[in-house]
Amino acid sequence: MNILVTGATVIDQTGTRRADVRVAGDTVTEVGEELAPGADDRVVDASGRVLCPGFVDLHVHLREPGREEAETIETGSRAAALGGFTAVVAMPNTDPTQDCVEVVEFVRRQGERAGLCHVAPSASITVGRAGTRLVPFAELAAAGVRLFTDDGNGVQDPLLMRRAYEYAAGLSGQFGITLAQHCEVERLTAGAVMHEGECCSHLGLPGWPSIAEELMVHRDIELVRLTGGRAHLLHLSTQRSVELVRQAKADGLAVTAEATPHHVSLTDDRLRSYDALYKVNPPLRTMDDVEAVREGLADGTIDAIATDHAPHAPDTKERPLDEAPPGMLGLETALGVALASLGMDVADVVAAMSWKPAAIAGLEGRHGRPVAPGEPANLTVFDPNVEWEVVPATLASRSRNTPYVGVPLRGRVTHTIFDGHLVVDEGVATR
Repeated sequence: MNILVTGATVIDQTGTRRADVRVAGDTVTEVGEELAPGADDRVVDASGRVLCPGFVDLHVHLREPGREEAETIETGSRAAALGGFTAVVAMPNTDPTQDCVEVVEFVRRQGERAGLCHVAPSASITVGRAGTRLVPFAELAAAGVRLFTDDGNGVQDPLLMRRAYEYAAGLSGQFGITLAQHCEVERLTAGAVMHEGECCSHLGLPGWPSIAEELMVHRDIELVRLTGGRAHLLHLSTQRSVELVRQAKADGLAVTAEATPHHVSLTDDRLRSYDALYKVNPPLRTMDDVEAVREGLADGTIDAIATDHAPHAPDTKERPLDEAPPGMLGLETALGVALASLGMDVADVVAAMSWKPAAIAGLEGRHGRPVAPGEPANLTVFDPNVEWEVVPATLASRSRNTPYVGVPLRGRVTHTIFDGHLVVDEGVATR
């Protein structure tokens, strides 16, 4: 089936314009004004809507293998497609860990079997994410891995991390590897359940200080300066972290960063309810931090919006705060939260969700491409003005731990085209 999208406002890295777009097979074949529908075309009326390169999420927990009660690669891929994502990077904190080619290939095959979006497996930096021994970078890179991270655990040993950057830099000519760091000095966060600040003190809960993130941000920036490696800093959450990255970029270092929708829309004050839905890692911070992260996205210091989609089975989030796991859903609400919270131009939000993260993930050959003839047909159509609220029971994820129930969101995906297939049609998954 060919697809003809008519009347769209097309946004890509070349600019914004009004155009019709025809897809045949897995390729964009025509872009122009008033294209005539053919007999084999499935026509999508996108009047008043935006068509753009598909979104790319750098930070998704699909839980498979090991914790399929919370999510599977299929259900997570469906949630991704409904959120407008044509590619996601699957985090390695699975069981077993994505630290070898066999597990990486299993994740890749499961993504291909689902056929809803491109599932790009990351791999851990250390074996078993234990922080003591490096994975075989060259072997995993040859298998297609471009992003390595011990996500959920920052690599605590600075010497080991230095060696990781050195090995990655040595392979850069052949592969282009990026090391993504979860920035947390664990000795400073033991037992913490929320941000260390006024709200934490009022509630009598153990706090997660900002300096625990900022020390590791600083350390990895300096290791990049020393080794010539490339770092991507996951889910920045503090004002000082943003300042450190801004200076690193001014110095010309190969440092990129991401921010989550929840760190630009929610503050630590939400924990006054003692509701574990709001427990995340890094924790929700103060409004000053929220505003700094928003500013970082607006001025390009922070490159990408990434969800840190973290599904959990309902019974685990019903535990007391000190026992409940951190994390919340994000794939289906990312666009709505971003447009409702950031105050950025729609084109800048699209950039932070599409071609910028695609480049960081090493997926720029297939995703985040210009909307032009001959380019891959990985596209998203969304209404930037519609307002809506989350109904947890309708989410595609196996889990329901969303913090946005009752929160007005703006902007919703109506169609997602992946490899030329209409996998979401008028807001409904077709597979």
